[in-house]
Amino acid sequence: MSQPKEIIKIGQLEVHILLDGNDTNGEMVMFEFIIPSGAKVPIPHYHKDVDEVLYGLEGVTTSIVDGKKIDIAPGDRLFIPRGVIHYHDNHTPNLAKTLCILTPASIGPIYFREISELIKPGLPPDPAKAAEIMLRHGLVPANK
Repeated sequence: MSQPKEIIKIGQLEVHILLDGNDTNGEMVMFEFIIPSGAKVPIPHYHKDVDEVLYGLEGVTTSIVDGKKIDIAPGDRLFIPRGVIHYHDNHTPNLAKTLCILTPASIGPIYFREISELIKPGLPPDPAKAAEIMLRHGLVPANK
């Protein structure tokens, strides 16, 4: 099995980049999203121009999509169209790993690297800076 192109740690979360826009002519980003039990997760948001597909690999990822709780276990899949408010969490005592595909590739490694620089152990992230990074990459915080 080949290794990810890049592993980006965002607090306790990990994003394992498998394909980015350079690999797909800007059409798609594919990564594994790993959420340990009890990890802090990104705030509810929507994507202005990007659709998202999730496929459960390990454990159970809980996604809140348009206010509805959807558990994604291994083999489960979920489509989240652009413009729909969502976030992902892990409510179990076990690690959750989900394959995520974003299309087109406008939200990719650069976004995750920038957010990872904002998340420092023991310090709360600056909400205004987080919102600025999100908005620049086409993610809109739900409270905006």
